[in-house]
Amino acid sequence: MDNGNNRENQDSRLIEFGEELLAGHGSGHRILFLSVIGEIEGHELAGERTKTTKYEHLLPLLAKAQDNSGIDGVLLLINTMGGDCSCGLAAAEMIASIEKPVVSLIIGDSHSIGVPLSVASDYTIIAPTATMLIHPVRLSGTVIGAPQTFEYFKLIQDRILNFTAGHSRAKKEELEEMMMRKGVMAKDLGTILVGEEAVKAGLADQVGGISEALAWLHGRIFEEKGK
Repeated sequence: MDNGNNRENQDSRLIEFGEELLAGHGSGHRILFLSVIGEIEGHELAGERTKTTKYEHLLPLLAKAQDNSGIDGVLLLINTMGGDCSCGLAAAEMIASIEKPVVSLIIGDSHSIGVPLSVASDYTIIAPTATMLIHPVRLSGTVIGAPQTFEYFKLIQDRILNFTAGHSRAKKEELEEMMMRKGVMAKDLGTILVGEEAVKAGLADQVGGISEALAWLHGRIFEEKGK
């Protein structure tokens, strides 16, 4: 009966938070699976019909990954259009500070603030048809046409560029050039990278899928634990 209740609780957490504990591998490793899907919802609520990953849900799960001695590593499944820049960058900082093996797997898309989230892990894998989109910071709502406003935009943009460059093989100057590139996207600025292109740009480490992600994770856990 207790096992049934435990399974029911895990299923409800998977539905609510996209969280699951993978422990069926013969190695005995326990991996926390987290999904970052849809829009990164932060300080402002998204519409009821919008699929979101809630910032206030994600941070406690990342803290759990670090503090729980029963968790050996983390698998992040990413398919996001982006969202709140400040909250997404805070989550990326949390991911980068976890002192356990973390692998991110991009399935579908990793756009906008999803790029720092993807490279924050120790190793980034992108599916062959998945995309990464780099573009200038966009803020919705009323924009005050004053120099201070544009300086604030630039500050946010630099924070994202510095973090991404610091956690990937891409250089800040190259990222900024891709961010401001014209002609790649209709009526907009930015660059879309598909699969192998993201690897060549230094934003992903290899092309692959779930088997490659789990193989890397188990291998790194084995190296660190010796079993």
